[in-house]
Amino acid sequence: MKFRILFILIFITFPLSTTVSAEAPLTAAFIRDHQLWIKKGDEETQITKGRYVHTPKWSYDGRFIAYIDGDEKGEKSDLYIYDTKEKDSYQPYIRVETSDFKWSPAKNQLAYKDGGILNVTKMKDGRPHGFENVSLGVSGFEWFPNGKEFIVSSQSALRPTGWGPIPLYKIPVDANLASEKMQHFYTIQTSETGLFAIDAYDFKWSHDGKWVSFIAYPTASWSMDSNTLCVLSNKGEQFQAVGKMLGYKDWVKWAPSSNQLAYISGEGRFFVENKKTKIADIPIFKEQKEYTPKGFVDLGLEWYSPDQVIVARAKENKEWTEGPVPTMFTALYEINIKTGEQKQITFPEKNELDEDPQVVGQQLTWVRRNVNDRQSDVWVIEGLSGREFRWIKNVESAPVFF
Repeated sequence: MKFRILFILIFITFPLSTTVSAEAPLTAAFIRDHQLWIKKGDEETQITKGRYVHTPKWSYDGRFIAYIDGDEKGEKSDLYIYDTKEKDSYQPYIRVETSDFKWSPAKNQLAYKDGGILNVTKMKDGRPHGFENVSLGVSGFEWFPNGKEFIVSSQSALRPTGWGPIPLYKIPVDANLASEKMQHFYTIQTSETGLFAIDAYDFKWSHDGKWVSFIAYPTASWSMDSNTLCVLSNKGEQFQAVGKMLGYKDWVKWAPSSNQLAYISGEGRFFVENKKTKIADIPIFKEQKEYTPKGFVDLGLEWYSPDQVIVARAKENKEWTEGPVPTMFTALYEINIKTGEQKQITFPEKNELDEDPQVVGQQLTWVRRNVNDRQSDVWVIEGLSGREFRWIKNVESAPVFF
């Protein structure tokens, strides 16, 4: 009888334990008044004082946050690491200046570009510290999903006949400048009448690591108005140009469980028109479907599920031709790519706009900005039909979630 009672108690309590356990509280790093903050659940902690912080990035396990300590004029760009366990900030080396740094997807190792030199941090007492050279002549880079190699681009060379092709390389983390370890991966053939570009960066891997997307950039003035989104297979065998777009890396998102690539297409540097959400099945065998209705522009996107895409959408403003660039008052819309149904899901007040959608688990987050008082807050909604609430007040940019 005792065993039967125990079995019944276990049977009753087990499902209760699985349903009572709620989703883990949101954790994010964010910038307020130029300082680094962390918020977990309802608790906010200020990390830095007297600095000019931007671009925080979490390490793969959440122990560290790398960030840039800069200045208002953009003349300073020092790399720091905050250790959430030891609760202190430090530099991985005596002086590291960079604007391009990325954590390994497999361990607490940080790669960064100093000029055209790609470096990786070593470890000391369980923390990233010191550095080793990886490669010279680097323009753009990204870790391979295994954390053992990099895909690296090198800017094309200007010859008497014009710009040459853009070489891509696969380089092991421990290359240490050894030329014999630099493996040619792919060469992007360019021309002024076809795909014209002199550089490639903003690499992003598909969910299964079989494809990598990147943006091919032409010369400076041209790149303000038009760049080419491209994809390449993970063995460097299949290359495709996907479409034209502006150089905003957050306007390119891989689907969470399929090789579908959502991006905001369109040329022209101003947001008033010609910014349309498209989804390409990779590799491309059929015409890409455009989801932005006539008379509207999309200025931000995020996948919510394999069938749902969230966009920040506003009405076009083709009447504007000169003077101050008009503010595009975006709200968030849900696109169901399976049924084709679209609906508005956030409703900012007058002089407010919703931008920078991000999905964390089942929660959708975004930044709501008031153009009058220049206040930006982070809002969250539980699911797409739940109760929305303001989670963080007064941020300078979208938070970075762990």
